Amino acid sequence: MRFDPVARTALAFVTLKADGEREFMFFRNPSADMLLTESELEVDLIQQAKIFHYGSISLITEPCRSAHLAAMRIAKDTGTLLSYYPNLRLPLWSSASAAREGILSIWDEADVIKVSDEEVEFLTEGADPYDDTVARNLFHPNLKLLLVTEGDQGCRYYTKDFSGRVNGVAVQAVDTTGAGDAFVSGILSELAKDLNLLQEEKGLREALKFANACGAITVTERGAIPALPTREAVLAALTKVLA
Repeated sequence: MRFDPVARTALAFVTLKADGEREFMFFRNPSADMLLTESELEVDLIQQAKIFHYGSISLITEPCRSAHLAAMRIAKDTGTLLSYYPNLRLPLWSSASAAREGILSIWDEADVIKVSDEEVEFLTEGADPYDDTVARNLFHPNLKLLLVTEGDQGCRYYTKDFSGRVNGVAVQAVDTTGAGDAFVSGILSELAKDLNLLQEEKGLREALKFANACGAITVTERGAIPALPTREAVLAALTKVLA
């Protein structure tokens, strides 16, 4: 944990719609995360990691952007798997074009990328996010796994050798905040146990079932953090589905 002597932690206010979808309002003026510098990075911690995971919000302003890029270089030089979840939050960017350019500026560095169907449409400037060809066009030469989530419908996966779809877990959505984060934590926790899943379709599909269940459970409660499930809760939910 790092503390800034002046800036406060950013605030995010979430407004829920009737279907559990949400709108965000952010307060950063600037916030402490925006002021993270390269000298404050825990280099040893990054070098010890199996997976280095990041988003795109840290790319918006300096000095955080440079710190982000430096952390990526350290992880890549160590041979750590790079995982990227852009997590588009348009109100934080100066414009849609700036967001698109910023997100894509590090696209070709990642080994694993997770995007939503809405983010595919945004990044491709209106192309059909459910078209496999459109998704394939986002697959860069060094990418090992591209994941496209579709809310309660589950997800699609693309590697160099295979692709497919894994259905979601049916639940009553209360608040979708944190569903993407839960999904990513689910798949990364499985990859951390066995990176060979990136080459084994059967094992990857099982891992994605687990990730889908993580996301599904999260939307059944209010709040992003309180709703995140334990591994035991996810396994129990999957057992119930299979039964």
